[in-house]
Amino acid sequence: MEKFFKFKAHATNVKTESIAGLTTFLTAAYIIFVNPDILSATGMDKGALITTTCVVSGLATILMGLWANAPLMMAPGMGVNAFFAFGLCLGMGIPWQTALGVVFISGVLFLILTAVGIREKIVDAIPASLRLSTSVGIGLFITFIGLRNLGLIVNNDAVLVGLGKIDTPVLCGLIGLIIMSVLEVMKVRGAILIGIFATTIIGFVFGLVHAPGAVVSTPASMAPIAMKLDVAGALTTALAVPIFTFMFVDLFDSLGTMLAVAHEADMVEKDGRVRNIGKMLGADAVATVFGAFLGTSTTTTYIESASGVAAGGRTGFTSIVTGILFLLAAFFGPIIGMVPAFATAPALVIVGLHMTRGIHRIDFNNVDEGIPAFLTIILMPLTYSIANGLVFGFLSYVLLKLLLGKMKDLNPVLVVVAILCLVNLVLGA
Repeated sequence: MEKFFKFKAHATNVKTESIAGLTTFLTAAYIIFVNPDILSATGMDKGALITTTCVVSGLATILMGLWANAPLMMAPGMGVNAFFAFGLCLGMGIPWQTALGVVFISGVLFLILTAVGIREKIVDAIPASLRLSTSVGIGLFITFIGLRNLGLIVNNDAVLVGLGKIDTPVLCGLIGLIIMSVLEVMKVRGAILIGIFATTIIGFVFGLVHAPGAVVSTPASMAPIAMKLDVAGALTTALAVPIFTFMFVDLFDSLGTMLAVAHEADMVEKDGRVRNIGKMLGADAVATVFGAFLGTSTTTTYIESASGVAAGGRTGFTSIVTGILFLLAAFFGPIIGMVPAFATAPALVIVGLHMTRGIHRIDFNNVDEGIPAFLTIILMPLTYSIANGLVFGFLSYVLLKLLLGKMKDLNPVLVVVAILCLVNLVLGA
């Protein structure tokens, strides 16, 4: 183990790495509850989704540890799972099997771009304002979904949305949100997970949640969703932008996380290069393809990995411990299945908060940068689609730069992306 992970060279040991792996798991384990809750809205079997979420998260994270020797955790990404469920399946009426095909194709393209070294060039082509606004917009979108799942906001034919009835489930969810917020302020590790459990217990006290028949059981079969992807159905012009959207979101989400965590984990060389970045990107792409086969949305690298790094994690052994814990979690399906929507909804609000924190870095005083960023942010929740926000963001950015004569600010890759967005709008019309 010392020879493989190089503990001494990284000034760490098995005990420290194990604690770090446990810390990362506790911080990010909420995905086991939230991902099935979101994706099951498409008609996918929730029991199968629980198992798939655990298996994909576990194996993908172990792959990261063994291949890249990095303390990074991977799981189905927040935001893209909402786009999968509410944007593609419920919004566009696309069967979840075809949506999995979209994820698979985006993963394959991702893998190709990574293999030939184009991935980083694409990152450089997208202006910082659009990168930041994408994260902020997704944060608002996730928050909107969380409040909707909670029942705090409901449909209102007069004004589109309105305040829902403050009944017992909504009150339980609001109490859960307060608990999570207090724990976040106190910087308690696993604040979201603790909040989910606390809200579930409160619901049990009020008779809204019922105890499971068992604590441990054989994991539910993945057969209802595994290997059910429809790749042929996803190969249509109408789905070109959704394919790009999945790839784009995963691209910046994962790379941003890797760069941030790499600095904290002392993985940056003297020349500024991140050690094993190619392998980390490759593992991320492989995980997305693998996840689509097993029946889940895009798998991405989680910023919660930083909690494990803060606890001393410096090598891939941290990831292996985290991955094993995710695999073991699959045997606790009865407990996971009893968690109600009003307990996971507050988690979406907190995650949305974290994703919007970069908004102060967008220069809204520079209008030709600020308007595209603002359209990207506001149209994601208001049109219930991440793709729509990106389409109008890219189009407005390129058009403004062209009309203002600032062609030097445009990269050929960005222009091609804008053209694809325009084609998508025309076909949609």
